[in-house]
Amino acid sequence: MGDLVSVSGLVKHYDSRRGLLGRITGNHGARVQAVNGVDLGIARGSTTGLIGESGCGKSTLGRAILRLHEPTAGTVRFDDTDVTGLDAEAMRDMRRRMQIIFQDPYASLNPRRTVGEIMSKPLRLHGLARGGEIRDRTVEILERVGLNAGHLNRYPHQFSGGQRQRIGIARALIMKPEFVVCDEPVSALDVSIQAQIIELLEELKREFGLTYLFISHDISVIGYVSDRIAVMYLGRIVEEGQTAEVLNAPAHPYTQALLASVPQVENAGKRAASVKLKGDLPSPTNPPTGCSFHTRCPAATGRCSVDAPGAVDLGKGHRAACHLLTGAS
Repeated sequence: MGDLVSVSGLVKHYDSRRGLLGRITGNHGARVQAVNGVDLGIARGSTTGLIGESGCGKSTLGRAILRLHEPTAGTVRFDDTDVTGLDAEAMRDMRRRMQIIFQDPYASLNPRRTVGEIMSKPLRLHGLARGGEIRDRTVEILERVGLNAGHLNRYPHQFSGGQRQRIGIARALIMKPEFVVCDEPVSALDVSIQAQIIELLEELKREFGLTYLFISHDISVIGYVSDRIAVMYLGRIVEEGQTAEVLNAPAHPYTQALLASVPQVENAGKRAASVKLKGDLPSPTNPPTGCSFHTRCPAATGRCSVDAPGAVDLGKGHRAACHLLTGAS
């Protein structure tokens, strides 16, 4: 089973000098380095979990893959098509195959539109249905996510958080995409509702043969839904591998610290218990030299502050970027 999505050297930087109305402010040279040279493959029909602290660039990476944020450099290939090279019209057609479920189930829905209007807009925009067929397809997908035709004329504020997220999921799936970025889809929900939405996403994945990039800061959620895990720190992937490999034998000190901070994760491995995460994530406008994690790493050596480590192949598709894995000091 090959990769449906292949990311190579992806970079996304923002000019933080621009203030209101796009005017240049006085912070000369300040750039937010949100994503810094990410390589990532997402196998067809699989779920790749993307984990990391808030502010590490997870959501930016997901949106850059979809070109909701234009990449600064690098390429994204979707089913052998270079997405980053498509013009506006071709990208519009590609969006039928690539969708996103947003974190906030209220902010992502237009409060001035009914559910029927929200759901039917993608079908009308892409010319996928006409007349009564639009309503039929809308009702069909709403029923599949646990709602019904009686909800069509209601507005987002008339629903609970869990129901609004079901609407968001239905909107993402109404065009029958192949790839969906799930951007923190349960973090804004109550714990009891989180479990329901996760199970729904799992059912839809199996039923429609979907491929997910599942973004979360919760390692327990990522461990449950993912076939592979990619660990992100300050714009870079520092560890990647099959879920069992990463959870049972975390190789990067940052991954070990993430696991140590969540004691309910079972079989996290003995190495995880010895690493504690201290301090805050450095500013992406001025990231540390060398290994970006060295300022918080208890095992950092002199080389870590100078040279950025390359990915070390640990076998079974498990890779981590750390000088300690090569025995270098």
